[in-house]
Amino acid sequence: MAPLGIVAKRTALANRQRGDSRWLRVCAAAVALGVCLLARAESASEYQIKAAYLYNFAKATEWPTEVLPRPDSTLVICVFGGDDDFVRLLRSTLGSKMINGYPVGVKHLRSPDELRSCHVVFFRASEPNTGAAVAGVAGASVLLVGEDANFLAQGGMINLVLRSGRVTFEVNPDAMERNGVRYGTTRAPSAPESNSVVESAGARPVKNHASPAYPEIAKSMNLKGTVQLQAVVRADGTVKEVHVVGGHPMLAAAAEQAVMKWRYQPTTKDTVETVKIAFGE
Repeated sequence: MAPLGIVAKRTALANRQRGDSRWLRVCAAAVALGVCLLARAESASEYQIKAAYLYNFAKATEWPTEVLPRPDSTLVICVFGGDDDFVRLLRSTLGSKMINGYPVGVKHLRSPDELRSCHVVFFRASEPNTGAAVAGVAGASVLLVGEDANFLAQGGMINLVLRSGRVTFEVNPDAMERNGVRYGTTRAPSAPESNSVVESAGARPVKNHASPAYPEIAKSMNLKGTVQLQAVVRADGTVKEVHVVGGHPMLAAAAEQAVMKWRYQPTTKDTVETVKIAFGE
């Protein structure tokens, strides 16, 4: 009989191998959906969603003229803290893009002394010195984005929030005003794209509907697919809430925002309507 210590090591190894096997099977199945894990702690789809948000935040932000003085000035998006996986994905998806006519650069920072060289800084949740770093860049025209529950209270401007498995965001307009950054004003999100197909599968007629914008980051990745939603519609025809039934998270957010603006024919009671929106097909 093998010694007890060797048996324990063999058991631990077998359990780890079984766990790895299960994870690989899940990952292989997810490849077809474009959601295979980059690392066990954070999924590729989550990285992509955060990259898309950073792109859209930069696109909807206006900096003072002296911050981007020339047409060929580089708009620098920085990541403060965290590992290299997200930075690599950010470089691969945004490194060759233009934002409002400016070429994009991506930097991975470890020292708060470098923050003032950036136009957008994304503070990873794992960074322990976020509060001091935000305080150190006070007064600079830098858009500060985070993903920690205390980020806005520390002086941050936009905070990514995970709610019910979905990434959304909150804004601190006072912090933006103090730092001379204008967001969501003259550079609001773009007009609806024509390469999305809308299908209302519910029984209630739609009076008017907004076609969703095809997210730029999804187009650059050639990400296509159909999002299925359920809209809770009030008796007066306005949409009360929208629930995503299926579809890639990067496409689902755009579809959900569009359907919230729809107007249905009035009726005597609230109804639940099914909507399908195909992107890039």
